[in-house]
Amino acid sequence: MAFLTNPWTLLVLGGICEMGWALGFKYVRSDAPWWQHAAVLAVLAASMALLWMAMKSLPAGTAYAVWTGIGALGVATLGILVFNEPATHMRLFFLALILVGIIGLKAVSGET
Repeated sequence: MAFLTNPWTLLVLGGICEMGWALGFKYVRSDAPWWQHAAVLAVLAASMALLWMAMKSLPAGTAYAVWTGIGALGVATLGILVFNEPATHMRLFFLALILVGIIGLKAVSGET
């Protein structure tokens, strides 16, 4: 279970949860059933809690940049693949830069 206490694992899981609440904000309509709104809020709370736990071991700037980067990259990728959002060359290039930034911050963090 040490895997679930690794700050990078917590950070990646938090970033994935960030994707969930961001998509929920966009696609759960105001007249949706109460449980859909509750699910979005639960995923939002989980995302924040996982970021908070990761920040106990990682520098705040690194953790926040990676957390938001995972969320932004994931939401944009799902938007392209699932929701038919535009996939221009420049958009893909800048999404790739976000990915390079995430990998780079992990590489220079000194954490395992």
